[in-house]
Amino acid sequence: MQLSRRAAFAIAAASLVTSTAFAQGWPSRPIRLIVPFPPGGGTDIITREVANKVGGPGYTFVIDNKPGTGGNIGVDAVAKAPADGYTLVMGQTSNLAINPTLYPKLPYDPLKDLTPVSLVASSPLVIVASANSPFHTLADVVKEAKAHPGSINFASAGNGTVGHLAAESFQKVAGVKFTHIPYKGAAQGATDVISGQVQLYFSTIPTLIGHIKSGKVRAIAVTSSTRVDDLPQVPTIAESGYKGFEAVTWFGILGPAKLPKDVVDKLNADINKALKDPVLAKKLGAQGADVAGSTPEQFAKLIQDDISRWGKIVKESGAKLD
Repeated sequence: MQLSRRAAFAIAAASLVTSTAFAQGWPSRPIRLIVPFPPGGGTDIITREVANKVGGPGYTFVIDNKPGTGGNIGVDAVAKAPADGYTLVMGQTSNLAINPTLYPKLPYDPLKDLTPVSLVASSPLVIVASANSPFHTLADVVKEAKAHPGSINFASAGNGTVGHLAAESFQKVAGVKFTHIPYKGAAQGATDVISGQVQLYFSTIPTLIGHIKSGKVRAIAVTSSTRVDDLPQVPTIAESGYKGFEAVTWFGILGPAKLPKDVVDKLNADINKALKDPVLAKKLGAQGADVAGSTPEQFAKLIQDDISRWGKIVKESGAKLD
């Protein structure tokens, strides 16, 4: 049976009214914002800073750290949550752009099971060693790695993280071989590199900048194309003899698929308004991160483009799950 044009119009109008009414009443209770990594890491730090700024009259965010499997567990929880705007996730490059290639059976499809809301920040990585390490430069690391292949171990926040893939890429361009030690989160790796249990750590700057400034770890190189303002003394990998090398991770908020457009638009507008605040920009900058707002469409395209870009890196590097 076909609907009459009048009936179809009435249904569409009713749907619009319902959606608008829903958005006008949203949020009416706290919003669960999942961080798919443990407390203390770069994703957690950035999430809390952004949530504190966006939060205010009408908004209450409850941060829920849900780590595991390279961030997949936390992202999957949002992919399977009701599309009502009350369960969101701070996704990032690893679990949205790298894991689709790295994991043969990912429990969610980043392009089909999630609704991008807004990009919020980006950050290069930093390579550090303990303060007592014999490694002072990248050349020191490469010299030792070539003399004793596999003898140098490096930590990452987990399989499939940008730190893991950046290290794999560097090994390829430098012609060396390290031993990978994956952790279940960024903070745990920091503890072990400080104590010297692992020799190197490839991680986001927010995770390590406090330890670098306190002298607990020694920064050897950053993975951005230019030096980081807050670490001006630390050279890039590119200027250390590996021209063109760059690896940057980004962070953004998403909800389940079919999140109401009015909710997406409201949340996007409020997030981007918060990101324009100079105080927040300064706080993120002090952590080695840059604010990076976007439209939902721009964020969706970034995810799609980076799935292709990082997928190629995964395949070329030969990175596999441990």
